[in-house]
Amino acid sequence: MKQYLKFVFAISFGIIGLKSYAQQKTYKNEIGFNSENDSFLATGQDRYYTNGLFVNFRSALVVDTLKFRKKIWSIDFGQQLFNAQTGAVPNITFVDRPFAAYLYVGASIQYFDKKENSTKLSVQIGTIGPRAFGRQTQEIIHETFGFYDINGWQFQVNNEIGVNLKLNSHVLLYRSKNKKTDFSMPLEARIGNTFSGLKYGILFRAGNINPLYHSVATQSNVSTHQENGVNKNEFYLFLKPSLDVVLYDATIKGGLFNEDKGPLTFKTKPLVFSQEVGLAYATKRWTFDFSAVFKTKELKEMQQSNQYGSLNVYYRF
Repeated sequence: MKQYLKFVFAISFGIIGLKSYAQQKTYKNEIGFNSENDSFLATGQDRYYTNGLFVNFRSALVVDTLKFRKKIWSIDFGQQLFNAQTGAVPNITFVDRPFAAYLYVGASIQYFDKKENSTKLSVQIGTIGPRAFGRQTQEIIHETFGFYDINGWQFQVNNEIGVNLKLNSHVLLYRSKNKKTDFSMPLEARIGNTFSGLKYGILFRAGNINPLYHSVATQSNVSTHQENGVNKNEFYLFLKPSLDVVLYDATIKGGLFNEDKGPLTFKTKPLVFSQEVGLAYATKRWTFDFSAVFKTKELKEMQQSNQYGSLNVYYRF
């Protein structure tokens, strides 16, 4: 009987130990993608910012926790496609926004301080023009899903290699006592020969939210150490109105250093307002979030405003 009890206690403590280990397990790496497309909103449109695909790998680094809460580095590559009021214009007079693609590879480093505020520095090297393979990508998409035949990429902006730097910061402004809602301020500064400008926003979250150092909101769910005070699952509604101060956009104005920028280019509007609304969900290993983005006109020649959907899926290991 004593031997039997010893065996039962040993198995029980073993199970408790394994359970405790499972609870403490963290994941330092993450891989996934972000897909943006106007068809996600099921409005039947195919205009302006029509498709974006971004693949990202992130990894948490060991840090001195007395100075920083967390540090994350990442690499990514992506492609964005832009066309006119439709992807099949009969002639150049119907082009109210240039056909353009941006293809790039990038890297970034992100720091979180003790107050949940973060700073992220990114660099991208890419190209616009035919070398960005926009026409080929859109043709594959349309052929795969049985969409209409495209026409208009013969009017796209010309090739130019771009080097672009981006600085992001995210500042916590307010959180309710029950920790179910908060307001924070994401800021972004861009400088480069493809994109230059400033973006200011306010992020509102409501639901089962996590601190900003371990949240979908800041893409910071990876960690090298056990995180205290975080929910096992994060699930919330979010709203993010933003104001974009546009200094340069090569997908509209053509390459900054090109004398021949393309068959047709336009001047950008200096201010563009956007509203994003969506849902975010994260477990220990998975992140899913979907949002709808509504933007005002980027140039006065555009016949209509722009809207699209954004889907994020990430897996941690």
